[in-house]
Amino acid sequence: MVEFLSFTRRSVVSALAAATLLLPLSGVSHAEGLVDQIKQRGTIVVGTEAAFEPFEFVRDGQIVGYNKDILDYVVAQLGVKLDQLNLPFQGLLPGLLAKKFDLMATSTGINPERAAKYAYTRPTGSFENVIVVRADEERIKKPEDINGMVVATQLASSVQPIIEAYDKELKEKGGKGLGELKLFTSFPETHVALASGQVDAIVIASPSAAVLMKNVPDTYKVVGSIGEFSYLSWVVRPEDKDLREFINAKIGELADSGKLKEMQMKWFGFEMKTPSEGYLPPGAL
Repeated sequence: MVEFLSFTRRSVVSALAAATLLLPLSGVSHAEGLVDQIKQRGTIVVGTEAAFEPFEFVRDGQIVGYNKDILDYVVAQLGVKLDQLNLPFQGLLPGLLAKKFDLMATSTGINPERAAKYAYTRPTGSFENVIVVRADEERIKKPEDINGMVVATQLASSVQPIIEAYDKELKEKGGKGLGELKLFTSFPETHVALASGQVDAIVIASPSAAVLMKNVPDTYKVVGSIGEFSYLSWVVRPEDKDLREFINAKIGELADSGKLKEMQMKWFGFEMKTPSEGYLPPGAL
């Protein structure tokens, strides 16, 4: 009987431990803000989609890239360990609100819809939405030539509403609009689809296009841009203003010291705009 009760207690403890892993992150009761909670916990849990080279991607089984270098600096300043989760982009914003992690540290385009619901940090980068085609493509020489063409981008990305708005614009001007818009889980999938002829063009961020053409010479070319110039930021929950302020301060330190420019030259070969103000749309949190 004693052996049975001991086994039962062990089972209950194991079950409770397993269930705890499935619960959202909870703060220490006496901690004032998330930064304090993270420091008391000793770990910051970060959600990332490591499929956006060179911002964040996987090399030799490890997440690396421009944003990872910034993140390592921020985590070092917090004095805690990093638990970085590599997840599909479509689950990152919902996961953040559900408190599955403390911070969404992946390149996220700033737009009014998101800015009204989520809290953006200071930008870590900037971009244009560029149309990329195969190097031997002769039908598409400028943006409006995608009338009637099959175009792809990433599902739920900031680029998706841009290309959808451009499709509407083409139709309003008397064109056919897109022949079809294909949405893929990640941007690398769109690169493959274009190279293999599944689509006629893709719309991606300009820094990624530059790196793509550098990594795979004579395969792709840019024929123009659509939409407005945009910024890329990290995201926190609206109530976690202390974490946003901490991150903004650390990005500012990197910018003021020249280290941010060094990181950009290392990963991109050019400097990007990362302003400390004026980057959020009206009504942003």
